[in-house]
Amino acid sequence: MLELEHGFRILDGHVELEPDGARRPRGIGDPEQIELEMQQAGIVQSLAFAGQRDESYLKANNAVARMAVERPMRALARINGVRDPGNSPGARLRNVARRRSEKHTSPEDVEQYGYEDRFVGFMLDPSADGLPENEVLQRLEDVGLPVLTYGGQGFRPETIEETLLAYDFPLVISHFGGYPLSEHLMARTIDMLERHEGCFVDTSFVRMRDPLERAVMEHPDRVLFGSGAPAAHPSVAVMEILTLDVPEDAMRKVFSKNAARVFEPLSG
Repeated sequence: MLELEHGFRILDGHVELEPDGARRPRGIGDPEQIELEMQQAGIVQSLAFAGQRDESYLKANNAVARMAVERPMRALARINGVRDPGNSPGARLRNVARRRSEKHTSPEDVEQYGYEDRFVGFMLDPSADGLPENEVLQRLEDVGLPVLTYGGQGFRPETIEETLLAYDFPLVISHFGGYPLSEHLMARTIDMLERHEGCFVDTSFVRMRDPLERAVMEHPDRVLFGSGAPAAHPSVAVMEILTLDVPEDAMRKVFSKNAARVFEPLSG
C-alpha cells in the first residue's frame, strides 16, 4: 500500500502483538510488518498489547515489552480476572463460587506492572479474559495508569459503567463499545461520555461514519485513534478518520493530542 500523505502526527492506541513462539500464520502480530505498515500510514508511535492467552499473561506481557524496545511502540500490560462480566443471574451465581488462581492477575501483579517504566497502562478484555475482582480494580485505581478495555456484546456499556467506571482511573473503551459493529451499543457508549469525565473511546473497528462523526463533534477531547492492527490495516483506519466531515482541529485531537493527554509517555 502506498504511503499516506496527510500532515498529521498520529498516535495509534490499539495494536496487538504476539511473541515469536505463539505467532499465528501469515505474520499476524509480527512487529516488523506492523512497524512497516505504521510508517506507511504516518503513525509515529503506538500502544501495543499481547494477544489472547488461556494462561497467565506474565510471559506474554514481558515479550511485548521487549518487542516494543527500539520500536516506536509502548507496551500495555494485559490483565485478566476470574469473574464472568455478564449480568445474568447465572453469571452472578458463578461469580460467588469463583476464586482467583495462579493464572489470574493479582493486586501485586498490577502494582508491579504499574511501577515499571516498561508499561504505560493496562489492557483488559473481560469477555475473553474475565473481569478482575474488586481488589484488583482497586489496585488499578491506586496505580492510576490508563486502562484500555474491549467493549461490545460481551461487555456492554451498562456493565462497563457499573464495574470499571466505578473506579478512578482513565478508561478507554475500544470499538466505541459496540464490537462487532453494533451502532446501538456505540450510541449508548457515546451517551456515557457525558456522565464520566475519565471515560474515552478509541476508533478501532468502528466502520460507520455516523457514530464516528457524532463522537468527534460532541466529545472532541474524548476520542482516540486506534487502528486495530494487525487485524485492520493502519492505512485503512487512518483514511476512515481523514474522510470524516469534522474540523481539522478536532481531527488533530483524535489523531494525537488526546492520546498524548491520556497516556503521558506518548507526549514526547
